[in-house]
Formats: sequence, C-alpha cells, structure tokens
Amino acid sequence: ELEKLGLRDDVDLHVYEVPVEYQTVQRLIPALWKKHSPQLVVHVGVSGMATTVILEKRGHNVGYEGLDNCHFCPGSQCCVEGGPECIDSAIDMDAVCRRVSALGLDVTVTVSKDAGRYLCDFTYYTSLYQSRGRSAFVHVPPLGKPYSAEQLGRALQAIIEEMLEVLEHSEDKINCQHEH
Repeated sequence: ELEKLGLRDDVDLHVYEVPVEYQTVQRLIPALWKKHSPQLVVHVGVSGMATTVILEKRGHNVGYEGLDNCHFCPGSQCCVEGGPECIDSAIDMDAVCRRVSALGLDVTVTVSKDAGRYLCDFTYYTSLYQSRGRSAFVHVPPLGKPYSAEQLGRALQAIIEEMLEVLEHSEDKINCQHEH
C-alpha cells in the first residue's frame, strides 16, 4: 500500500520483503545498507498482539530463542556477538508519535521499548547496528484488526515523512554543534 502511495518527491522509496529467517536477515540487512546507503531504513512487521501502530524505540541483541520459518535459531541467541545489549534509534519516536497523532489520522500510534525478541527485534537490532541508529521499526496489527491496508498505508506514509523530518532537524542541530 505504501508503495502505491509513495513518499515526498525528494525521497526514493525501496520496498523489500524480508523473510522470517535469522540467517537471511544477517545477510540481507547489511547488503541493503551497502547497496543503497540510505538516510533511513524503516522496517515494518506484523504483530498479532498489536491493536495500534507501534513505533519501536530500541533493538535488543540477546534473548532470541524462538525458531524461525526454517526451524533455525542462532546458537548464541544473539544478533551481533560482542555488540551492545541494546541500541536505541537515533529518531525520537516520542516526537514522531506526537506529530503523527496530531495529524488526526484514523489510526492510533503508540511507542514501545521492546519489539519482542523474535525476528522483528532481531531485524531491528541488526539494522540499528549496521546504521549506527539510523533505523526504525514499526509494528502494525494484522489487516482488518482493526485497520484496513489503506489506513495502514496512509499511517506509514505519515510516520516515515515525520521520521525524515525529525532526522533532518536532529542532523541540523548536530551540524551546528560541530561547526562551533
């Protein structure tokens, strides 16, 4: 749905479906970062427990015990051996949540610090580690429970545009601080 809607004219949108497989994530996420050198990567995952659109603040390195779609689980139960326990997104998810909520969309947006220690969290941590925090993860409920594809597409469009805005403003502040 987001691919149909697109983003602002100055944004190139690349959409990939990432399999629910630990080993594929470990190969694919770094390869996509290398191929595109994006300003931002936003991962979207379906959570059967979600009833709102959830902006995840943090990825976790350890605690992965669930088998993936290939019946595999990393022996180390972690994403990056020797990596930090948690990595927070460089994007202020609370600010994004406030800004998107103020738009009056017919979708409720909330914030979380725990993406669940399965492939969503594993993917998020891997991307945060690769990008030095320039990643985001959005959990959405299953289609129709309660939102339609169109509602979720519009919400994701607004969320990503706000994330880019927040990221650009934080970079401006960083650049100003470096100049002094």
